[in-house]
Amino acid sequence: MGRAETQQRGTQAGAGEQCDRNPGGVPKTLERDVELAVAQAALDALSSRSQTGGASLPPRRSGVLAFTGAAGAGKTTLLDEVRRLAAERECRVLSAKGGELEQGVAFHVVRQLFQPLLASYSDSERREVLGDWYAIIGPCIGLCPTGEGVAPDPQGVLDGLDWLVTNVALRRGPLVMIVDDAHWVDLESLTWLTSFARQAEDLPTLIVVAYRPEESTEAAKAFSGMMERNRVRPLALEPLTPAAVSALLRGALGTDVDESFCHEAWQVTGGNPWETVELVARIRERGVDPVRENVRLLRDLAAATTMGGGLVDRLEQLGTSATRLAWAVAILSSEATLDLVASLAALGPANVSQSADLLRAEHILKPGRRLEFTHPLIATAVYRSIPGGTRVAMHGKAARELIDAGLGPAVAARHLLETQPEGDDAVARQLRDAAREYVRLGAPDAARRCLSRALRESPVGELRAAILHELGSPALAHEPATAVNHLRAALDEPDLPPVLRQGIATRLARALAYCDRMTEAMSVLEEEARTTAGARGRLRLLTEHFLQAAFTSEAHDAPALSRRLAQLTERLTGREATERYLFGLRGWDAVVRGESVSTALEYAERAMSDDMSWTDERWGFEIPALVALTFLHCDCPKRAEELFTRGIAEFEREGWRGTPLALGYTFLGYIRFRCGRLTDAEDFVRAGLRLADRVSPDVPVHWYAIGSLIEILLARGQVEAAERMAAENGLGEPFPSAVTFPDAQTVHAELLLARGMAKEAAAELSQVGQRLDAHGMRNPGLCPWLLQLALATAATDVQQGRELAQEALHRAERFGAASALGHALRVMARLSDGPGSIALLHRAVTELERSDASYELACALVELGTALRRGGRASQAAESLYRGVDLAVQCGADALVTQARDELIAAGLGPRRLK
Repeated sequence: MGRAETQQRGTQAGAGEQCDRNPGGVPKTLERDVELAVAQAALDALSSRSQTGGASLPPRRSGVLAFTGAAGAGKTTLLDEVRRLAAERECRVLSAKGGELEQGVAFHVVRQLFQPLLASYSDSERREVLGDWYAIIGPCIGLCPTGEGVAPDPQGVLDGLDWLVTNVALRRGPLVMIVDDAHWVDLESLTWLTSFARQAEDLPTLIVVAYRPEESTEAAKAFSGMMERNRVRPLALEPLTPAAVSALLRGALGTDVDESFCHEAWQVTGGNPWETVELVARIRERGVDPVRENVRLLRDLAAATTMGGGLVDRLEQLGTSATRLAWAVAILSSEATLDLVASLAALGPANVSQSADLLRAEHILKPGRRLEFTHPLIATAVYRSIPGGTRVAMHGKAARELIDAGLGPAVAARHLLETQPEGDDAVARQLRDAAREYVRLGAPDAARRCLSRALRESPVGELRAAILHELGSPALAHEPATAVNHLRAALDEPDLPPVLRQGIATRLARALAYCDRMTEAMSVLEEEARTTAGARGRLRLLTEHFLQAAFTSEAHDAPALSRRLAQLTERLTGREATERYLFGLRGWDAVVRGESVSTALEYAERAMSDDMSWTDERWGFEIPALVALTFLHCDCPKRAEELFTRGIAEFEREGWRGTPLALGYTFLGYIRFRCGRLTDAEDFVRAGLRLADRVSPDVPVHWYAIGSLIEILLARGQVEAAERMAAENGLGEPFPSAVTFPDAQTVHAELLLARGMAKEAAAELSQVGQRLDAHGMRNPGLCPWLLQLALATAATDVQQGRELAQEALHRAERFGAASALGHALRVMARLSDGPGSIALLHRAVTELERSDASYELACALVELGTALRRGGRASQAAESLYRGVDLAVQCGADALVTQARDELIAAGLGPRRLK
């Protein structure tokens, strides 16, 4: 790639940034040798790694290089030099610049980085580079408009950007990404940059940023935090020394410059490179002789610069047209095209040209055709000099101009956010449209800002309800409690269209559920279902009601609700999606209540159809997940795995890479745990936990992943590791009222039991039983609390333990799944004696052989072999023990392997057969 391509953006700050401002013979990067040396070393390491493939090179310390300094310290000039050095090493350079007025424009910096690169490719090359990510990140980069399909979640967009950078860096050479004025980076670009920074050190990629650490922006704080997390020390650009200022003056004015003149110049500028260069330019323009007698003039000349506050006076001297043009450029910023500026400033073509020339002559605008300020300080000073009322009016006009120009509501939204509310429904609608566009980009924070501002226009009726409805959506709900308030207010609006009202009610119920207020959630749905006139709408609300009930273990009339669901589904045909979703809920309810396997499977099959989507924005992924879990607990794990695999593929295809993907991987691990593939199960669940950690440390999926992982570790005999996992992740009271898979409190009790704390475990399991039995959850295959309670109780009261195990066995026989029945028989056998125990274990083995529960079967075989050996039947014990140890090895159940081998040795069987 040639230098012209790498230097596609103009430079804007620092000592001598423009050719006509650069004092002759003086290096543009004066007194920046240390910083340049560090940059050269980083670039050399990057290019060497790329050429060798990185195989024999030690890891780089970091993939991030940061320069910090006050405004005018020369950061941009230094970045220009880094850009030049990168081009010399044949690195591909992507550049971007944060903007003070564009901080609220989602992906503003991301677009600057990647648009020029991807624009240089043909359409086929772009699609090859982006692959399946094209539709997910294409809109946020600006490659294609937002579609009408499923909106990606923010994590999906971040992953897509990671993929893009990785693909370009690995396939097309070392990559250098340069971000100037990073303290003004927009939130969405900032989130990606700071998350990607850790990966950069493992790729042929270098991120170079420059920012002002003293700025109080979120970006400045985030970059400082990123440096600390990545153990990177930013290079602070110090002011120029008196000697450097003298060199600048003598390079520009000749060697015959009085030393006192140089010293005063250093004092009035504070050694700030940009101020110094500006002062030198003013000295030359005014023809001031650099002698002792003129020292007194330097302060007045310095005061005429932007930092000295003289810019407004200079604009006034240039005339009204030039001032209005400067104001228009400041308002439009990166959108400042010639036509838009002329319209906003109300100037004709000749006036625009003449005024632009005046501003360039005064070094306020850059040379060339682009209307761009020479320094961010000038842009800020001009913008703040616009009278408040005029500024607001110009933003309003800019928004209309941009919409009329076809640039879309999201582009105009930046300006609408700066206007004062005037009760204008048209503005509210434009902001709502912008919010929808931002949601499709994967930028919920930007969408939330637009909708919040739209509310300030005081819309009424349906428009107000629609805005509140969208503010309460899961994608935009920053705080579930806030979403509840928005949605309750929306529901209070009178005369709402039925479809909108139903949507608000269902969304409110879900928001309440996220707040762990399940009873309130169901009350909302019950009330709406009673007052809804249309049969279809009522069915939709009832479906949501049954769904919420499936995820709560709080006390409510669960048996009555189950009867109502059963009666309702008997009359349905499955002709449309809502009815099939109800079939799915009916099948799951049969599992929960411990009805027969055949009933559960019948409804699960009836729920299935080719159009059951895992990413339906109205329904979500919960019901497809419950259908898959129904198959799992009915001993059809392959069918369950097939469905979750399909769901994961759909999540990834649509960019749903947050909580849904984390749940998908967690449940894949849980399925493999149930099948006895413990090593694979642990890998999948840990992957799910990592995905959940990227979203938030407290999302509900953590309970699923942590509970599954602890059960896996216990099955592998790693009790201490399970204890650490529980302690590190806060597994303990208060437990969630929402149903989790596996049940969090039961897992905690199992851990207590594994640690020999039978009394404490029994107390916890009794609480679980009261909670779940009240909810009607009576299937020991779904939650084995009763079996665990039997074991814990037997430590002090064997007879009571047997009675509890007998009740669990009765429930398992009623359900009829071989895996559940085999587990119950195995526990019953542990609490029985002599021939009765052996008979129960034979039954357990027979049942488990009909299922895919390999770990349970291995346990039953080892326990059967142990019982036979202790009963003096060593020859019969051998077959069970050998089968058991082989199966335990395949499962990765290390503790069970040790137990089985000890039994084989005790039976006098030769080690030659031990594997």
